[in-house]
Amino acid sequence: MSKPKLIVFDLDYTLWPFWVDTHVDPPFRKEKDGNVYDRHHVKVRHYEDARPILEWVHELGIRMAVASRTTEIEGAKQLLALLDWNKFFVQKEIYPGAKVNHFTRFKDKQCVEFSEMIFFDDEHRNIVDISKLGVMCVHVPRGMSFPILEKAMQDYIRHHKSHHKNVKS
Repeated sequence: MSKPKLIVFDLDYTLWPFWVDTHVDPPFRKEKDGNVYDRHHVKVRHYEDARPILEWVHELGIRMAVASRTTEIEGAKQLLALLDWNKFFVQKEIYPGAKVNHFTRFKDKQCVEFSEMIFFDDEHRNIVDISKLGVMCVHVPRGMSFPILEKAMQDYIRHHKSHHKNVKS
């Protein structure tokens, strides 16, 4: 099976249903109940499938990374730590600016070609920009879910099988 070498996730409205720089109020804290809350004691939630997806991809042995353009860099990093998600990501590029910069760093630091990556993001403009690099991009307007991930993996495998056939011929 031809698996991607790197799967990249956006954060806001991709792994969690909010913008970390406007909808929640850092600093965050984890309480005895195991939940994460913001400064006003509002419970911070993520998409239901987000953690199981991260666990499954990790078990498959596929590296994962984060690409986020948020201005709330420390808040995003704090949430990743409190949710115990840092262990899933080999690289985190969290800063404002074009995501092309994020992906150039992934390519260089992870020694992975753009064609060996899958990227999930809720913002169409990021999908357009990154697909021009040759990355397989998946628009997730309602956040990550297992059906979206499974279809993306099948599409990736199908594309790489047909590309491999064409190269051999």
